[in-house]
Amino acid sequence: MQYSDILIVGGGMVGSALAAALSGHGLSIAVLEQAPPAPFDAAQPPDLRVSAISPASARFLAGIGAWDAVLAMRAAPYLRMQVWEGEEADGTLFTAEEAGEAALGHIVENRVVQLAATQALRQCADVDYLAPAAIRRIVYQPFASRVELEDGRQLSARLLIAADGARSSVRDAAGIGVTSWDYPMHALVACCEQEQTQQDITWQRFTPTGPQAFLPLTGEYGSLVWYHRPPDVQRLLALDEAELAAAFHAAFPRKLGAIRRIVAKGSFALTRRHAQRYVKDGVALVGDAAHTIHPLAGQGVNLGFQDAAKLAEVIREAAAQGRDFAAVDALQRYQRARKPANLAMQTAMDAFCYGFGNDIAPLRLARKLGMRVANHAGPLKREAIRYALGLKGG
Repeated sequence: MQYSDILIVGGGMVGSALAAALSGHGLSIAVLEQAPPAPFDAAQPPDLRVSAISPASARFLAGIGAWDAVLAMRAAPYLRMQVWEGEEADGTLFTAEEAGEAALGHIVENRVVQLAATQALRQCADVDYLAPAAIRRIVYQPFASRVELEDGRQLSARLLIAADGARSSVRDAAGIGVTSWDYPMHALVACCEQEQTQQDITWQRFTPTGPQAFLPLTGEYGSLVWYHRPPDVQRLLALDEAELAAAFHAAFPRKLGAIRRIVAKGSFALTRRHAQRYVKDGVALVGDAAHTIHPLAGQGVNLGFQDAAKLAEVIREAAAQGRDFAAVDALQRYQRARKPANLAMQTAMDAFCYGFGNDIAPLRLARKLGMRVANHAGPLKREAIRYALGLKGG
């Protein structure tokens, strides 16, 4: 039996970053990951799965020694974000200058972030990284949970942390329920090589059937996201490359420009989940194990990094004060900080999703007026941007 003070199940972006953030405070840490990230190859086109890393998340990653590694691999900064419905001129433009930041964020492949965070934790002498590791069984017991691996190894820890995604096995083993529902749309995602580069802007147009978004990637690449009714997404996925490119040209704004080729495509269903509690004696949930959110504004992984930063802070302080870092009394401070903040962001994204999906004339007029007001809101607009970037209120 291998014993650790803290056992993190899931070595993805959030789990690996959390392990590195906990290092150096007198605690033994183990991380279980099903498969380690593949080495980076600059000659390969971008992956399909990308995230919009906010300035707050970039600072957290810099604090654990991972952000420079991200930048050394591949990241696309964007300085502007445009949002509109109907006519582009009636929309709202957010800029890095208004937020007082060098960039509003960076679009980064998930694998790149995971690889950088994994490299950081592997530099930590007090972190044992176990990958590949296939889990056979998880037995939750306050302060003495046990994980059995398929190869026969057994691990035990005083604190078990669930960083194992939306369908968390740790959460199920601990008997923590979730509130969830499916959104009435799926997301079609495509990585494209473009004729015109748009590297400093990300934009999103709202339509009655769902938003359409462009995310800049490095070089001549861009990521397109088309939220649509599930049957329509399946129909689009069945098209060949030329037909799908033509469909994007027909439906997306003209500013998209020409698509040379579609490198990769895929789709996923959209589900909102929120754990009924984040902590119990000897267990804590972070990231998608605690909450999933509509990806409309790219807030998912940023909320996960905010979880990781707060949980690491709470554990470190409890350990430094000689308190039981795995006791629910200590962990409640993490839940009090993060659960309301995550719920507020989920609710805001739902308001956008359903509010812009409603084509009732008075509501359409209100949205148009709201965007015009937002363009001239001055300090209020700045504060809203900084909140969305994780620089205030969390």
